[in-house]
Amino acid sequence: MCGISGIVPTEPISQEILHKWLGAMNELQAHRGPDDKGIWIHQRGHVGFGHRRLTIIDLTTAAAQPMESEAGLVITYNGEIYNYIELRAELGEENFRTTSDTEVILRAYEKWGEDCVDHLRGMFAFAIWDEKSSKLFCARDRFGIKPFYYLKSSDGFFFASEVKGLIPFIQEIATDLNGLKDYLAFQFTLGEKTLFKGVQQLLPGHTLTIKNSHIQLRKYWEVQYNLDWHHTKPYFQEKVRSLLMDSVRVHLRSDVPVGSYLSGGIDSGIVASLARQIQHEGEFHAFHGKFLSGPEYDESHYARIVADYCDMALHEQEITSADFVSHIKKVIYHLDYPVAGPGSFPQYIVSKMASDHLKVVLGGQGGDEIFGGYARYLISYFEQCIKGAIEGTMYSGNFVVTYESIIPNLATLRDYKPLLQEFWREGLFEERDKRYFRLINRADGLTREINWSLLEPYSAFETFKNIFWGENVEQESYFDSMTHFDFKTLLPALLQVEDRMSMAHGLESRVPLLDHPLVELVATAPSNIKFENGELKHLLRTAFKADVPDEVHQRQDKMGFPVPLNDWMQGELKDFIQDVFHSQNAREREYLNPEFDIKTLIAGEGKFTRKVWGLLSLELWQQEFHDKAPEYRQYKEGENL
Repeated sequence: MCGISGIVPTEPISQEILHKWLGAMNELQAHRGPDDKGIWIHQRGHVGFGHRRLTIIDLTTAAAQPMESEAGLVITYNGEIYNYIELRAELGEENFRTTSDTEVILRAYEKWGEDCVDHLRGMFAFAIWDEKSSKLFCARDRFGIKPFYYLKSSDGFFFASEVKGLIPFIQEIATDLNGLKDYLAFQFTLGEKTLFKGVQQLLPGHTLTIKNSHIQLRKYWEVQYNLDWHHTKPYFQEKVRSLLMDSVRVHLRSDVPVGSYLSGGIDSGIVASLARQIQHEGEFHAFHGKFLSGPEYDESHYARIVADYCDMALHEQEITSADFVSHIKKVIYHLDYPVAGPGSFPQYIVSKMASDHLKVVLGGQGGDEIFGGYARYLISYFEQCIKGAIEGTMYSGNFVVTYESIIPNLATLRDYKPLLQEFWREGLFEERDKRYFRLINRADGLTREINWSLLEPYSAFETFKNIFWGENVEQESYFDSMTHFDFKTLLPALLQVEDRMSMAHGLESRVPLLDHPLVELVATAPSNIKFENGELKHLLRTAFKADVPDEVHQRQDKMGFPVPLNDWMQGELKDFIQDVFHSQNAREREYLNPEFDIKTLIAGEGKFTRKVWGLLSLELWQQEFHDKAPEYRQYKEGENL
């Protein structure tokens, strides 16, 4: 796990300037790779790479980066290729001078060219300079586990693992208004957009090639929901179990110790349990963050049950409102720009604790999007079942479960009654895309706070529809359409959090549920298997019933990483939040209405709303990157190095 950067100048420039610029990019990403750093610059000054290294596989200096091959290739790479051992054998052991997975990518490119990505199993973002072809080839893994940002300016093409590495080279730091509208609707951006105007992200499952100043993007992977009606539930249970066990096995490959996050939920519980079964000798360390603000926020009881069940050493960290005040600005800084919910804050704290003990942890990210674990799926589907019962279409094939069978699982929604009230406040039974958009759209709650005239005419809903009705999803499957949208949008946002909060402390986070053979299989499972009788994550739960304690397996009250933020802001955080918005710059943000009042907003915040969180994160981001723009520009001149 590392930090990468690179520059392809519009015209060749001096090695001195390139070295200074790449040094600045390395410095801004130093936290990603505290073990080593490197810079490579072509003697003609037409390309250069930077690298910060976190040593996980092949700890020797021979595996340092940027790495050159005898064939005129140079690579800067971030990630882990979990099938590197098998690829070494396929490519010929005699061709390797290191035991690193970095060299495996170089040799794979030598043999297969740009199709090398089809052979890689893992998380990765890399760039290869091919001198013979005079081209730059870049790639990002299938799910977006590892980041890749780029900027095109008059100076050239720049890329980095984090946006902060690009900021010194942005001619004018400004907010991307279409990205802002996405953020206000979903609390993440869609597609290639970021919140920085001019900065784009390479999409998951895509490559980018530059030759003769021409940029070409190519999609090399897509999940296909081609439903397999020939096999039964036992078949899918057996295959899921086999594939996830194999995924955990290869995710444990490391030259340093590996531990696991343990939230108290089923996803991280299964991953940690399988890891312990494979790595059954010696101590196995697990990490958990807890809030003591009330039983609805404290999941440490369940984490301890799993740890005891699997014979793990559990490390617990209490997280307080004082921690929020102390660390939230650092959280936003490391995120690059605000994304997703407040779970980034506790994840930052727990990652710091984990980094004090080891360099690599496993997590359960991806289970909700792959297997269907969000309560909103149940809300949306229940509404459609009621509609089908009224219209007499319940048994027409459009529904994977009936309203009669879904009723026993509605206890999952016990704590979501305020959300249900809001969802049904403005009617029922619209088209499926409109209903799901209404359920996830947060912009409707910001009518008085946001200057929407600034953000026309871009429509977040139109972009949403193009993803929701993807050609790779069968139109009849409401369940797959919902999970597919979240898989394509929310999951990369959560992976941004996963990556930044761990790398802020030089910690590598691995996510075994996001292994493409497993994801491809689950996408073919019919919804009546994945969502039988309306039970969320039914296929995952039944396949691994014996691997987690019954008390965790049967939970219906898991709510992600619950943060008592809305409780805190009514008390101990009220003054802090108000102070954030009291600066002259904060009061003059163009996207805020002049009558915006943070006190009124705090007083009206409900348990499930995130208006304050969303606007607070946005303001802290503005203060860190927009208001401090002159400080970041100094890096370009080498003044802050």
